[in-house]
Amino acid sequence: MRWLLALLASATTTAAARAEVAEQWDTGFTTRNVVEVSARADRVYAALGEVGRWWGNDHTYSGSASNMTLELKPGGCFCEALPGGGVQHGAVVLAWPAQGMVRIDAALGPLQEMGVSGALTFTIKPKGTGVVEVVQTYTVGGGRAGLPKMVSAVVDQVVGEQLRRFEKYVETGKPE
Repeated sequence: MRWLLALLASATTTAAARAEVAEQWDTGFTTRNVVEVSARADRVYAALGEVGRWWGNDHTYSGSASNMTLELKPGGCFCEALPGGGVQHGAVVLAWPAQGMVRIDAALGPLQEMGVSGALTFTIKPKGTGVVEVVQTYTVGGGRAGLPKMVSAVVDQVVGEQLRRFEKYVETGKPE
């Protein structure tokens, strides 16, 4: 429940460049966030794997994003080290640098204990010389009916915040 309260609190303070709950149904939803990043596509792709440098501390179990890793290969762990243990936030199911795509099977934060499944996808699309569009979709399904209305907008705000931090990190070396 602490995670849900943190999600709700953060939802009131952030707004994505382009964000929306793109689709919603009785037991699931899809969010979509988009940013443009001034960098080469290969650099943007590689930076996804540097999650410990751009993810927000407030959205970790340990309180420090530096404890997080993301291996950009099939089966790669999106993990966080904890004292004496750790948490697997997700597993990479698609890592395709040539197409600029990474997909992670992940029920993030409080969704993990709610028994839902999630697919967090990053798609990198060149827009011109030195600029790429990063589209982040997060599709969550399962659990009990009515869950999407309760959490979809909050989840969209949180994953959108991480995408904005990612954009700033790639462009400046700092996520804030």
